Amino acid sequence: MDKQRDFVLRTIEERGVKFVRLWFTDVVGTLKSVAIAPAEVEGAFNEGIGFDGSAIEGLSRTYESDLLAFPDPQTFQTLPWRGDIDPTARMFCDITTPDGEPAVSDPRNVLKRTLARAADRGFTFYTHPEIEFYLLKSSKYGEEGPIPVDSAGYFDNVPGGTAHDFRRRSVRMLEDLGISVEFSHHEAGPGQNEIDLRYADALTTADNIMTFRTVIKEVAIEQGVYATFMPKPFSDKPGSGMHTHLSLFEGDANAFYEPGAQYQLSKIGRQFIAGLLRHANEISAVTNQFVNSYKRLWGGGEAPSFICWGHNNRSALVRVPLYKPNKGQSARVEYRAIDSAANPYLAFSLLLAAGLKGIEEGYELPAEAEDNVWTLSDSERRALGYDPLPASLDHAIEYMERSELVAETLGEEVFSFVLANKRAEWREYRTQVTPYELQRNLEIL
Repeated sequence: MDKQRDFVLRTIEERGVKFVRLWFTDVVGTLKSVAIAPAEVEGAFNEGIGFDGSAIEGLSRTYESDLLAFPDPQTFQTLPWRGDIDPTARMFCDITTPDGEPAVSDPRNVLKRTLARAADRGFTFYTHPEIEFYLLKSSKYGEEGPIPVDSAGYFDNVPGGTAHDFRRRSVRMLEDLGISVEFSHHEAGPGQNEIDLRYADALTTADNIMTFRTVIKEVAIEQGVYATFMPKPFSDKPGSGMHTHLSLFEGDANAFYEPGAQYQLSKIGRQFIAGLLRHANEISAVTNQFVNSYKRLWGGGEAPSFICWGHNNRSALVRVPLYKPNKGQSARVEYRAIDSAANPYLAFSLLLAAGLKGIEEGYELPAEAEDNVWTLSDSERRALGYDPLPASLDHAIEYMERSELVAETLGEEVFSFVLANKRAEWREYRTQVTPYELQRNLEIL
């Protein structure tokens, strides 16, 4: 760590960095930033930077508000969109109390704590997100709603189009930040794009997702458009998900891989999926944390609505991707409910905790879904045991508030704050009178 600190201090001097942004997230997953001068960085490493945690969503209570942000030197990167004028760098921070204890309400610490639990069992947790978002002409919208930048569709090539240039610029910027990109393409909705990050350990991936959102927003501003990670900005177009591939490794060996087993999926892999399925409803208020998230889950466009798994079945909640011969290390499962607006630190914590619970309790994996689940009738789905995901945020809250797994994983303070925050959102939402109601009812009632 001392070597990494020395590297950071040397790089700041050699590159003439003028500002260093210290980044962390609140419990909802909003990125927070404080800029310090280069001369303050060494002190920040040793003593942290003090701030009022009670002013940040869910980080601390008013009577214990003093917190310290300690920059993690492993996350140091210069920010390419700042250019050569006043070069700026960033580091993610770990939040502690004044007596040096990790702040229990720091989302990054929640994930570190869950990863430590997995490490005690010999597991390293890897994630690989496919992040969807919409590009709009503006953040403003009129009677017709938001306006996408193009009318293209899935995998379309748009010569000279905004999305084409946008993805190229974004990918270059991500690579400059040390974030490897696997794929990028136009998605099914007009103005909708997807960029897939290469797999990494879950903490690195969560940091990368927070950086990714910032990069996408910055490139959009640069190109005169607006990027949104809202799960369902258009009622009649696909929502934006963040399908995430998950795997556990024991040392260098993929714990999900077993040659000769069905789909080459090990007992550990099957139990992990069983854990995801059994606890899917309980974790939904975090993996799908907004009122709008449930418009995506129940609005079609390949979003999963029912709790089941399948081999290469894109209508299932959990998918076991097609096995590639001689690539056992790539064995993984894909969780398809999580959306692009989730707090990645908390969402990954709960996905891991649910999977580990399946392994620890020896959950049995139910039969796989071979049919297109969306085309089955309700009675057929009931007969097959495919329970629905929560239909709305208030349903998700009801599941979460009864969940020992979520309470234990998040810790009392984060658990209580997430519930309070989501209840407040639901109260505000249910008092709204929407254009749909006015158009449908005003004249005839």
